[in-house]
Amino acid sequence: MKTLNIKILSVFTLLCAWACTDPIETVISANPNAPALTSPSAGTSLILNQDISEETVIFAYNKADFGFPAAVNYTVQLVESGASFDNAMDIGNSNSNSVGISQANLNQRLIARGFVPDEATQVDIRVRAILGPTVDPLFSERVTMLVTPFREELTYARMYVPGDYQGWDPSNENTVIYSVQNNDIYEGFVHILGGSGAFKVNEEPNWDINYGGSNGVLERNGPDLRIAEPFGTFRITVDLNTLTYSIGTRRRWGIIGDATPLGWANDTPMNFDPVNNVLTITLDLIAGNFKFRAGDWAHNYGDTGSDGILDPDGANIPIPEAGNYTITMDWKVPGEISYEVIKN
Repeated sequence: MKTLNIKILSVFTLLCAWACTDPIETVISANPNAPALTSPSAGTSLILNQDISEETVIFAYNKADFGFPAAVNYTVQLVESGASFDNAMDIGNSNSNSVGISQANLNQRLIARGFVPDEATQVDIRVRAILGPTVDPLFSERVTMLVTPFREELTYARMYVPGDYQGWDPSNENTVIYSVQNNDIYEGFVHILGGSGAFKVNEEPNWDINYGGSNGVLERNGPDLRIAEPFGTFRITVDLNTLTYSIGTRRRWGIIGDATPLGWANDTPMNFDPVNNVLTITLDLIAGNFKFRAGDWAHNYGDTGSDGILDPDGANIPIPEAGNYTITMDWKVPGEISYEVIKN
């Protein structure tokens, strides 16, 4: 009897060992249930109010069901009604059954997207559920509603760009780049016309959180980012979501025209004002016209509306009479290049 018990125990142990080492497969449902937005409901009119701008707007939804318990990430997305969600505004994300955003934050992001203050705009909202990179995401049905932002000055999230070109001053509010969508992707222009070409990008106007790096990869407290000669104006893109950066094509801006010393044949290069972060030039001009150009006519600006805002291939800018002038070209405002012509 003892021998039989030992044999039975041995077989049972082997079966347990086999069962414990056999891989367990997670089976995803062939018909998973997508998330469903429950609040706000279809037809709701959301009127944002500056007086209660710190209050939170809640987007609630029923969770997705992939057929087994899992940690699912949910993102609430918004587009103008009928538009594709390929370029949707991500309101926020969560692992719970709701996403919250302050009225102030939502208002800023809507205005940055071009929504007109004090005007109701029809939008579509949906919820995206992501389980992992190997599983197709699930999407809720669109819910159509109205949203009305309030009027306020648009402020963008910003990063500071200290460097040799501006005296390594992280507190300079002019040498900054902006996240127009407030999505931690920052873009702007730097004018590096001399020095070592070294710079960094900082989250605040100090050195507490600064990024360097190399080969397109950012590193906190890393080595200086660097632009090699020849110098000029460069578009800088910084993505804090992926800790990457890119530096665009060099452009060396100047002025050209029959009002300038070199006529329409060649550019007269502009200089850099590191305090105000503008391109500038002071020189004698004659009556005539000029434009801004960067080496060839594929990159030129004029002013079609005579409004001080430059337009690609815009109209010639007149100089009514001969004299000594200071001309500036200002790239600081996102999506806009302005200029000024002052007779000294």
